[in-house]
Amino acid sequence: MLFDVNETLSDLAPLRARFEEAGAPGHLLATWFAGVLRDGIALTAAGGYADFREVGEAGLRGLLAGPDIRCDDPGAAAAHVLDGFGDLDVHPDVREGIPALHAAGLRLATLTNGSTATTDGLVSRAGLGGCFEAHLDVSAPRAWKPAAAAYRYATDLLGVAPAETLLVAVHPWDIDGARRAGLQAAWLSRSATGYPAVMSAPNHTASDLRELARLFAGNR
Repeated sequence: MLFDVNETLSDLAPLRARFEEAGAPGHLLATWFAGVLRDGIALTAAGGYADFREVGEAGLRGLLAGPDIRCDDPGAAAAHVLDGFGDLDVHPDVREGIPALHAAGLRLATLTNGSTATTDGLVSRAGLGGCFEAHLDVSAPRAWKPAAAAYRYATDLLGVAPAETLLVAVHPWDIDGARRAGLQAAWLSRSATGYPAVMSAPNHTASDLRELARLFAGNR
């Protein structure tokens, strides 16, 4: 099982407070994060690359320099928000689901558009470090998910066929990318209202990792 990290494992909600401390309304978190994904994926589509922090900082500087934002130093404020990734926690269902999947004998790894250092800190703080075989990011293939090169990099490094790999994510675009790259995929619906009909369907759907663990642990 190959896990997405941002929003799939990590809860980004505490970053809202960092936006407010930077002089911006907390609701801008969703707008900013969607923009980071858009710009990182767009760079990959055009044949370019920049890492998550670079893309995130550029987007934050733009937002925090807006006329309705009270921010004297957008650069320092952007760094303050991005540094908040180092304090994030996992969703409650992750604390239960990951150990259950690990105990069932499944190989677990992560693949993020962020950084392996951030992922390692996240799972270590949650006490889940021993459950994962590897933490991977897109800096080596220099291609953000959902590009096929990102998923193939992970399966090649882990020495497993794409068809024998299951990506777990909350983002339909990630599910679609994995399916098109030949992987299986499980969509965590959490609070989502529905899966987009225009994207490749997941092989499995679960409300959260607890439900996914029950599904797979019961089949081992």
